[in-house]
Amino acid sequence: MGKGMRAGKKPSAGGGMGGGANMQKQIQQMQQMQRQMEETQAEIEKMEATATAGGGAVTISVNGAKELIKVELKPEVVDPDDIEMLQDLILVAANEALRQMEEIAQNEMSKITGGLNIPGLM
Repeated sequence: MGKGMRAGKKPSAGGGMGGGANMQKQIQQMQQMQRQMEETQAEIEKMEATATAGGGAVTISVNGAKELIKVELKPEVVDPDDIEMLQDLILVAANEALRQMEEIAQNEMSKITGGLNIPGLM
């Protein structure tokens, strides 16, 4: 026998992972979190965010699926000689509504994830 080896002693097995029950519990917790995230995502898709531009001349609403669902234009903003202004107002309102919805979605998901930043979540 070489130095440091004792008769009857086997090298310890496992070494590292230990506790299959603990791993099982973590898997169950992750599955539960995934279910909660799916339910929350479905709820978010039903939510709406609305933004305006031009002092309310343009109003845009989006849903949680990030789809435009409503566009309102006040008649006085529709000027055939200034189409560019109307286009700009629509862009501003749409981008703000989408930003608001993104913020809502992140807040809702962070309730589940506890603030963890999980790539690809939203």
